[in-house]
Amino acid sequence: MTTSFGANPELSRCLRLSSHIPSASQPNFHSSRRSFLPLPSNDAGAKTTAMGVSMSSANSKGLTYKEAGVDIDAGSELVWRIAKMAPGIGGFGGLFPLGDSYLVAGTDGVGTKLKLAFETGIHESIGIDLVAMSVNDIVTSGAKPLFFLDYFATSRLDVDHAEKVIRGIVDGCQQSDCTLLGGETAEMPSFYEDGEYDLSGFAVGIVRKDSVIDGKNIVAGDVLIGLPSSGVHSNGFSLVRRVLAQSGLSLKDQLPGQTVTLGEALMAPTVIYVKQVLDIISKGGVKGIAHITGGGFTDNIPRVFPKGLGAVIYKDSWVIPPVFKWIKEAGRIEDSEMRRTFNMGIGMVLVVSPEAALRLLGDSAACRIGEVVTGDGVIYQ
Repeated sequence: MTTSFGANPELSRCLRLSSHIPSASQPNFHSSRRSFLPLPSNDAGAKTTAMGVSMSSANSKGLTYKEAGVDIDAGSELVWRIAKMAPGIGGFGGLFPLGDSYLVAGTDGVGTKLKLAFETGIHESIGIDLVAMSVNDIVTSGAKPLFFLDYFATSRLDVDHAEKVIRGIVDGCQQSDCTLLGGETAEMPSFYEDGEYDLSGFAVGIVRKDSVIDGKNIVAGDVLIGLPSSGVHSNGFSLVRRVLAQSGLSLKDQLPGQTVTLGEALMAPTVIYVKQVLDIISKGGVKGIAHITGGGFTDNIPRVFPKGLGAVIYKDSWVIPPVFKWIKEAGRIEDSEMRRTFNMGIGMVLVVSPEAALRLLGDSAACRIGEVVTGDGVIYQ
């Protein structure tokens, strides 16, 4: 069962572009994911108001993800250290050879979005999030998900809550056309707070070796196509929760200027892109795919590029959903921090040939958000 939020104002909308002039930049690579590629290849002061939030102008320094407790650079350092022990790490999914195909595996959780599930009582959609985080990763290789496994851990099993979570997982598996093969329920007294639980998910898919999407053929001039997100998805919630605490608003309050509450907007389930992406791949011209999760555009898009290539993002090419505007203003967060933490309304980016881009842009759900250029990293213009 999927929790319905009615007409979702958070769904990103695309804008038609005029002309854009590409240039280059060099932000650092980041990936806290550890997937394997096939070897050998890879409070005093005046008050101001931001979107209905009263804040002290004395607190002029904006919030950051690191201050909220998540250090992206430390995660990057760990990945590089692991890569020394297990060469081949770096993809969104791990590839294991099997005859003329690869099995593609991925694992993930939903992070501190769980805290909002506990507070709002919305448990069904968190299961969709769990499936989405893994299947969206493995589809970036062109893999069709085959099956999914879950791990549910709690101090004291609340059967009603657990059933709602599993119902969401079943829904997510149906959306991604894969089988819920099994899972583990762990009851660990005193390990978690009463009423709380933790989740992990594991997905396995398959793709023919001659059909793997690996980014090797990407060249300057290829086009970046963005697929809209439903909102924050399942990354950045440590910072979201810090912003919420600072704002003075509650999850029951309306998202300023919108008809939904903050809780509804923030708990909107992660879009599962599997069927849409596989359909696009089947039409040809797709060279690389990036799932926009932790690290945002800045760190995730370069992961699919060959050395010596970067991206220009046309920052006005889509409408940023209202929830991100609230997070930015309520937390006084810099643009660069927003772009390295959140998906900003685009949950999946496909790198395609110019010819394929012309076909794809006939789909109202996709928009041209940038292009590949000579250089490194990502710049915004």
